Amino acid sequence: MVQLRVMGVANVTPDSFSDGGRHLGFEASLAHARRLIADGADILDIGGESTRPGAEPVPEAEEIARVVPLVRALRAESAVPLSVDTMKPAVARAAIAAGAGMWNDVTALRFAADSLATAAELGCEVVLMHMQGEPQSMQAEPRYDDVVAEVAEFLAERAQAAMAAGVRRDKIWLDPGIGFGKHMIRHNLPLLAGLNRIVALGFPVVLGVSRKSFIGAVDGGAPADQRLGGSIAAALAGAAAGVAAVRVHDVRETVQALRVWTAIEAAR
Repeated sequence: MVQLRVMGVANVTPDSFSDGGRHLGFEASLAHARRLIADGADILDIGGESTRPGAEPVPEAEEIARVVPLVRALRAESAVPLSVDTMKPAVARAAIAAGAGMWNDVTALRFAADSLATAAELGCEVVLMHMQGEPQSMQAEPRYDDVVAEVAEFLAERAQAAMAAGVRRDKIWLDPGIGFGKHMIRHNLPLLAGLNRIVALGFPVVLGVSRKSFIGAVDGGAPADQRLGGSIAAALAGAAAGVAAVRVHDVRETVQALRVWTAIEAAR
C-alpha cells in the first residue's frame, strides 16, 4: 500500500479562515512550522495570501516578504519537503529559489500569462487545483450540472496544458478544490463521494478538507476550530479513494488516524 502523505498547513497570513492570523510573523510562523514537523508532517505548505472566500489580494512584494524567510529558515534546518501556496509566478520563483520544491496553485496555473512557462522553467512539482471563479466571489452562486465530471474534465485539461508547456508529467499533482467555488452540501459532498474518478485520471491527488465549511454545514454550524472530527472523517474518505496526500491543520491527530486506518486495511 502506498503511504499517504500528510501536508501540514503553515499559513503566514492575518486573515486565514482557520487560525485568524495566530501564526503571523516570522518567529510565530517558524515555531508553528516546527510543531507541524514534530507532529509528523511529510510536507509543509507555506502560504502568504489567504484564499478563503472573500479574501483580499496581497501585493506580490508583501507575499514574498512573508513566505521566503520562512522557507529559507526551514530549509536550513530540515529536510522536510516544502510547498509554496501561491498563484503568483514571482512568489513561486522566489520560494523555489529559497528552497521550496513544490508550487501549489489554486488557479491551476491560470492566474498569470507566464504561469505555465514559469512552472516548466522551475522544474518543480506543481499542484493544479480546481476553483470556479476567484476567491473574492467564488461562493456567490456556484453552479454545476455534474460536479465530479466537470472538475475531472477541468483538471485533465489543466494537466495537459501544463505538460504541453513543458512541465513533466511526474511533477503534476491534482486537487479537486473542496470548498473553492462549490456549495457546501450540494457540491462538496458529491465530489468527495466521487474522488475515485479524480484519482483515476492517473495523477497523485492532494485533498484539502481540513476545517472546511461543509463540515460545519453537516454538523449544525460547528465553527472552524471545532471541526477536527469531520476533518479526519473526510481525510479517511480520501484515503479510501486513493488520494496521495491530505492537506491539514491538525497534523498529529490526522497522522494517528491514518496510521490506524492503514493498519486496519493492511490486516484485511
